[in-house]
Amino acid sequence: MEPTHIEHPLEPVFDARSRVLVLGTMPSPKSREAGFYYAHPQNRFWKVMGALFGEPEPLGNEARTSFMLERRIALWDVLASCTIEGASDASIADARPNDLARIGSAAPLEAVFTTGSKAAGLYRRFCTGMLPGVPHTALPSTSPANARMRLADLVEAYRPLRDALR
Repeated sequence: MEPTHIEHPLEPVFDARSRVLVLGTMPSPKSREAGFYYAHPQNRFWKVMGALFGEPEPLGNEARTSFMLERRIALWDVLASCTIEGASDASIADARPNDLARIGSAAPLEAVFTTGSKAAGLYRRFCTGMLPGVPHTALPSTSPANARMRLADLVEAYRPLRDALR
């Protein structure tokens, strides 16, 4: 697969009540096609979010947006653009970060969570200064590439996100 330059096509999900920000790296081809975050059918992000809050998995872009906003969770990605092969975070080059201050200036963020080690590394490299004083926690990837973690393990690993909203 050829590396492709991608400009982030999705708007962030947030409002003035958002207290927690969840960041991936860059939407996958399937997510770009669907016009929403974590849209690959094998990605377990939405199953994890549902289970974390004792709810059914939210299905569809509108339901997923409502689910996040009702729980005061903002959703975006670390990168505004990059060169990437398919959905392979390992192939990311020419990375340019999103302006996370856009959310930080509009909402009283208390915590930032990144999904996957690449998102965490890119956040630390480019973004910590954009949200001064907001603690960052790296969470495991919910991608099918992280097959070693069972759904129950992911839900347990994501508990700090739910706890940050208490």
